[in-house]
Amino acid sequence: MRKSLLALSILASVLAAPLAQAYEAGDIILRAGAATVDPHESSSDIWVGALNTDVAGTKATLDSDTQLGLTGTYMISNHIGIELLAATPFSHDVGVKGMPGVFAGLNGKLGELKHLPPTLSVVYYPLDSASAFQPYAGAGINYTWFFDDKLSSEAEGKGFSGLDMKDSWGLAAQLGMDYLLTDTLLLNASVRYIDIDTTGTTSFGGEKVKVDVDVDPLVYMVGLGYKF
Repeated sequence: MRKSLLALSILASVLAAPLAQAYEAGDIILRAGAATVDPHESSSDIWVGALNTDVAGTKATLDSDTQLGLTGTYMISNHIGIELLAATPFSHDVGVKGMPGVFAGLNGKLGELKHLPPTLSVVYYPLDSASAFQPYAGAGINYTWFFDDKLSSEAEGKGFSGLDMKDSWGLAAQLGMDYLLTDTLLLNASVRYIDIDTTGTTSFGGEKVKVDVDVDPLVYMVGLGYKF
C-alpha cells in the first residue's frame, strides 16, 4: 500500500511539475530542430531577351530543403514574446519548364542557390502561463538573402551564363506549440508562411533572361527547446 502511495505521489509530482514552468516576462526560450522550407512558388512567364518577349507557359521552379532551424524568444510579458528565426543555409535547385519547340532543350535544372531567411516576429501565447501546453501565434517581417547562386554544368553547356537572385523583404506569420516536459525543457512544433518575392536573371546567347518568382514557402519545424 505504501509503495502504491509512493508511486502515485511521484507520478503526481511529475504531472504537476509543468505547472511551475510558467512563461513569464524576462524568460528566454531557445529552440532548435529540423526546419523544412517547402516553396509554393508561382512565377511569371520567362522573359527571353533573344526573342524580346515573354514565352507563354514557361515557369521557374524551386525544390524543398531541410536544415537546422533555430529560434530565440524573449518574453516581454507573460503572454507576448519577441522571436528571431535563424537557420543554417537552405539550398534549392532552380529549374525551367515549359520552353517550347527549338527551346525545349533548355528545360530542366538551371542551377542552384542558397538562402538565409532571418525573421523577426511578435509572438502571442494565449493560455495561462501555468499551462504545460503553450500554443502560440506570431507575425513579423522577413529578410531573405540569396547567395552562392550558380548555374549547373548542363545549363552552361546549353549556352546559359551567370545566375542572380534578388534579395527579398516580406511579411511572415506562424502558428506553433510548445509542450513543457520539465521546468526548462520543452517540445516544439511550428508552421510558418513567409512572403518571399524575387527576380532571377541569367543570360542565354548573350541576351538577358529574366523571371519574377513568388516563392512563398511554408516552413515546418519540429525540435526541442530550453527555457532560461
